[in-house]
Amino acid sequence: MGRSHNMSSEADDSKKKVANDIDVENNEILEKKVDIFRDTPLRYLGYANEVGESFRAQVHVNVVRFSYVLASGYVCADAYSKGKDAAEVKWSSDSVRQTKIFSAVFDTLIWQGLASVAIPGYTINRICFLSNRILSKTSAMPLMTRKWTVTLIGLGSIPFIIKPIDHFVDWLLESTLRKWFSIGPVLESDIVHHRRNG
Repeated sequence: MGRSHNMSSEADDSKKKVANDIDVENNEILEKKVDIFRDTPLRYLGYANEVGESFRAQVHVNVVRFSYVLASGYVCADAYSKGKDAAEVKWSSDSVRQTKIFSAVFDTLIWQGLASVAIPGYTINRICFLSNRILSKTSAMPLMTRKWTVTLIGLGSIPFIIKPIDHFVDWLLESTLRKWFSIGPVLESDIVHHRRNG
């Protein structure tokens, strides 16, 4: 009985040591990385379509469409990067590894698609549309002046809508998709950046 207990205790200690070794190695992997998609000026590519929407009254519609291509490309590149980061982490098994990679890519695509492209793009579009409608009915501005005023209103709105939209999308995903995917603290804090300041 004593020998069996000792063997069980040794097995538990061995598992803990392996888990600790994995955590240390994972921390070393993650600490070496700078997230160019979240922590550098490249992040502003995610807002390219909002800028495009602000200039909709000034430019050809294809310019606005191209701004969506830029923003969507940023979203896809970030999702690929997060999947690659998840692949470099030492998981307990290959099946867990594949699940974590899928979770990282899927979560990033959905979050970025909503928070960086769809919702802010639609919001700025409506702000500019309503501003133009109101100004055309309530002021005697020349057409060009009105267009530039609408553009400036759209651009000026961007800093004010970013955080509320980010937090709304966080809440939305926490209430739906993230309940279905148990991704764990490594993905949550270090890879897909669910925990944001402010």
